[in-house]
Amino acid sequence: MGSLSIDDLPNEIIQQILFHLPISSVPLLQRVSKRFNDLTQPLLWRYHCRTQFRFWSPDHMIKEKYTNDVAKVGWKNIFTDRLSVDKTVSHTVDSILSSQLGRIEKFHRIVELGYDAKDTLLRHISVGDDAEDVLARRYYSNAILDCLHRTMAITEWAKLTEKHHVPLERALIAFDMFVLHDRDGDFDDVLACLDGVAEQIISYHPDIHEQTSRQKAITIVVYLRNNNLTGINSEDHYHDLQNNFIGIALLDKEHPSLPLISVAIFCAVATRLGLRAYPCGFPMHVHAIVKASNGRTLDGRHFIDGLEAEPMYLDPFRSDQEVLVQTLQTQLTAMGAAPRSHATYLSSTSTGAIVHRSGRNIMTSVQSAHRIAIERHGHDGHDLSTVTSTFPELDSAFYGALWASLLFGAAEPGESALAANARRRQFLPYIVEHFETHFPADVSLIEQFVIPLFLNYGEYTQLQDTVRVIRAGDSIPKQVKRRTREVSQRVLYKVGQVFQHKRYNYQAVITGWDVECGAGEHWMAQMRVDQLIRGRHQSFYHVLVEDKSVRYVAEENVEIVTPEVPRTLMALAGRHFKRWDKPTRCFVSNIKDEYPDD
Repeated sequence: MGSLSIDDLPNEIIQQILFHLPISSVPLLQRVSKRFNDLTQPLLWRYHCRTQFRFWSPDHMIKEKYTNDVAKVGWKNIFTDRLSVDKTVSHTVDSILSSQLGRIEKFHRIVELGYDAKDTLLRHISVGDDAEDVLARRYYSNAILDCLHRTMAITEWAKLTEKHHVPLERALIAFDMFVLHDRDGDFDDVLACLDGVAEQIISYHPDIHEQTSRQKAITIVVYLRNNNLTGINSEDHYHDLQNNFIGIALLDKEHPSLPLISVAIFCAVATRLGLRAYPCGFPMHVHAIVKASNGRTLDGRHFIDGLEAEPMYLDPFRSDQEVLVQTLQTQLTAMGAAPRSHATYLSSTSTGAIVHRSGRNIMTSVQSAHRIAIERHGHDGHDLSTVTSTFPELDSAFYGALWASLLFGAAEPGESALAANARRRQFLPYIVEHFETHFPADVSLIEQFVIPLFLNYGEYTQLQDTVRVIRAGDSIPKQVKRRTREVSQRVLYKVGQVFQHKRYNYQAVITGWDVECGAGEHWMAQMRVDQLIRGRHQSFYHVLVEDKSVRYVAEENVEIVTPEVPRTLMALAGRHFKRWDKPTRCFVSNIKDEYPDD
């Protein structure tokens, strides 16, 4: 019997060979073998699309494609394109790590690839602890992913400001995207969870579609409350930051949520089950309003066409019973609301208004977290904005709230354009400060969504200048600082060393140095530099503090420490360092282009 060649193998065997090959080898094999190249394998390529990639940009319509006839979809091309994206993202991440130059533009290059980039970024985030540049790779991959999530969130809100229909739950999930990082809980995850809740209700109540609207609403709110999907377990934790996020409320085992989020969950599930359910603009405590179908009352009776039957009100946060309109009217009167305003407060409110209201709630929770931090730790003279570890992370949550306030907090009924712009101006300094300090990669978002809001106003030129400075700083090579013998005699400490501040006791890492104080006269006067023992002519160090702040510290206040692992700095250090070196108890520099001798 003669030996078999590849041409003698049946297609089924070829298919099994392809299924077991490393995925990167298949295109190469097809280029060198005519038999493999001629063999169309849509099942193979669909299989690899399913198993290799979880996240897809919406324009792929991947869920629809998975349900289509496999032969009618160009799975090989889709998979090849995704491999190309993977390669581009990895190459760009490597480039970001190799140089401080042009990082903002490289971030933007990846973000423009959309959600297709997420799988690759997550792979870099999960790099092993033994990687040579583990801290830098995790830090910048996380930062790019965060920028991608924010872009998706703000784009969703922009649709809403342009009068496109955006479901309430999608508009609120945008807040989750600001604090998502590498966790589950994106748009698809939360929407799938809501779909699942609706399906569970149907399975528990197979007759639900035969119920009247009133009965159906009660069935839904009873199910949600019985399954702990609305409300919070303790009023003591009412202002906890996590209670403001619909994704966290649905995916966390405790399901904590403020009234606004509880109502949003109810409305989203109720809409899936055929009800006309909306949040209403009741002050202080959001309620749900359920409206009857046209021509029917909530109890299923026929109603005069052209008129709308009386709605019902619910408070999913507190109760599974209907709230009588008379009760709400009494509360409004007690609050001092004029009778003529009752109809407005008891009507359904816009999605944009709810987003704005949610943003205000987040700001309140952030302020509460700051107050608790001060009470626990005391104010020792340095900034306490991020002194405590919180979930979600404070700066990202506050930044999302600022965006919501800027986009949705300007317009009031009957308000002039001038008054609306004045309202926006209240938030602008804060969003610019956060942008410059924490989120400089958002340059494109500022250019696209913020600057146009201030056209023909003084802030327009100021914002353009701010963006121009940030882009210029990103594109100009860093000044090289050599550690000559004279410099070494005056600058005692090196980039990467960890220290304890002698006065304020915080821990920080040195990220740069000046032979003597390089700050302006105003700053030196404000900080009383000349009253220091060694004054302004001692070395000063740029440092990254464990609370995420960046500071400028006189050498006389530096006390070097050598912890086994500086845990409070590890997540932040990747901005400047490759890894922590245990033998030397020092961070390994990733800014050699600026400080080549440290």
